Amino acid sequence: MKNCISVQTKKDQVIINVDEKGEQKEILQELKKKVSELKKLYKEDKTPILVTGKVFKNKEMEQIQEVIQGIISVEVNFDTPKILGLHGIKKTFSKEIATSETKFHRGSLRSGQKIEFEGSLVVLGDVNAGAEVLAGENIVVLGILRGIAHAGAKGNKEAIIAAASIESVQIRIASIIKEIEKDELEEIKTCAYVNDEDKIILE
Repeated sequence: MKNCISVQTKKDQVIINVDEKGEQKEILQELKKKVSELKKLYKEDKTPILVTGKVFKNKEMEQIQEVIQGIISVEVNFDTPKILGLHGIKKTFSKEIATSETKFHRGSLRSGQKIEFEGSLVVLGDVNAGAEVLAGENIVVLGILRGIAHAGAKGNKEAIIAAASIESVQIRIASIIKEIEKDELEEIKTCAYVNDEDKIILE
């Protein structure tokens, strides 16, 4: 893919816009060329660089930062949340998640425990009330889910939450929050997903 990067220079920052369809290898190659050209404008100026457009994984952000700072010693910021935290969402995106990286956690999570992972997260046990699980993609709990679960935490509305039984008071997919009422749990619910109306459905 050609021209997957465009550069815009402003008074207080330089914006590097990356096409969402760009492959990481192509992005890094083109970035080297663009940043080398950009270096001529810098000299003593330390104008920070903002990378925007595509939502990156943490490892991809590190690679991009290394390329830029290897050519220009400058502050690099990303318009992608660096953490999966509940308040870290800046944009919504959809992508195929069937082949996402998966982390397995053996054992149940107690109150106060928290696990984060960029891909899908599988808990081989229960997630008790007061515990928290956050994943960039899907969350699967082989036991009972009573704690807070946040799937698609970087904005992926295609993500799902599945458990032997969903008994949480609240679940989140992307930026969508669902408070679960007691009457909804009269029957066992094992799966949560976002429908076409951007509402979380429990089944």
